[in-house]
Amino acid sequence: MPELRKDPITGTWVIISEERKKRPRYYQIVVDKDISIPENCPFCPGNEAMTPPETFALRPGHSAANGPGWDVRVVPNKFPALRIEGSLRKSGEGFYDKISGIGAHEVLIETPRHQHTWFDGDTAVIRNSLLAAKARVLDLKKDTRFKYIMVFKNFGPTAGATLSHSHTQLIALPVVPLRVQEEIEGARAHFELKERCIFCDIIQYESDSDRRLLVENEHFIVLAPYAPRFSFELAVFPKRHNPTFEATPDGELEALSAILGEVLGRVGRLLSRPDYNLIIHNAPCCNNVGDYYHWHVEFMPVLARVAGFEWGTGFYINPISPEESVQSLKSV
Repeated sequence: MPELRKDPITGTWVIISEERKKRPRYYQIVVDKDISIPENCPFCPGNEAMTPPETFALRPGHSAANGPGWDVRVVPNKFPALRIEGSLRKSGEGFYDKISGIGAHEVLIETPRHQHTWFDGDTAVIRNSLLAAKARVLDLKKDTRFKYIMVFKNFGPTAGATLSHSHTQLIALPVVPLRVQEEIEGARAHFELKERCIFCDIIQYESDSDRRLLVENEHFIVLAPYAPRFSFELAVFPKRHNPTFEATPDGELEALSAILGEVLGRVGRLLSRPDYNLIIHNAPCCNNVGDYYHWHVEFMPVLARVAGFEWGTGFYINPISPEESVQSLKSV
């Protein structure tokens, strides 16, 4: 019997309908991915001149900037969604509102190895990526024009990646995204009612019930959300209350890299290395939400398309319950 579940933070409704997974070709999992190295990949060593000059790099041998010898390299996006040059201007057009397209758009090249992915379980690569992202967020936050900095990873063409070389992106925005604002408002309402962080409450409840808990270590816990929008959607929470990713000590990011490596390994083996989106949900810049907001990671494999019902209602239809997805991943 299908059921409707409500996200306790944002109020989003999800339909869990296991009948839907019986449809033919519901999942379009591409197993035979092309991992050949293109002749002129701009993210491969030796091709550094094909990207804008780097804004950050980890170079263990102290090699020269914008040349080979790096472990991680961050560069401005060659085709940015927003541009850092200029002043922030708010204006109107009739009763419409608009803001000049000020922001920053950077690409974090995670490894010199073109064919490496997070599914390979190399925690050093994941750790270096997280450290580089932390460094760039701390630097971009100094710009008072930016209200929110989004860190996200698209893997595979159906998840929006246009280059196969493993990378993460950072976009600094002059506004707070609606999805994040919805989380903040939901968390604030819970805190005003109960004087507790709703994310901490979820962590405590799921730890006690163990129905949707996939894996945990000293600093992080991985859960299937109670109302997941997508099949095998997962959330990674720091156990210690902390509103901002960039305030996380490097030692805890080491623990995060280990747990992400384990989770990606399980997902890769169960679902044949699917395309996915990974997003860090963080507190906005210069926003006093520390009592009730809790940064976290959302992981969403791309296994089915969002269609007319979802766009028309804001509801999501998910054919796999979170309890079933966790048991499947635990069995790997």
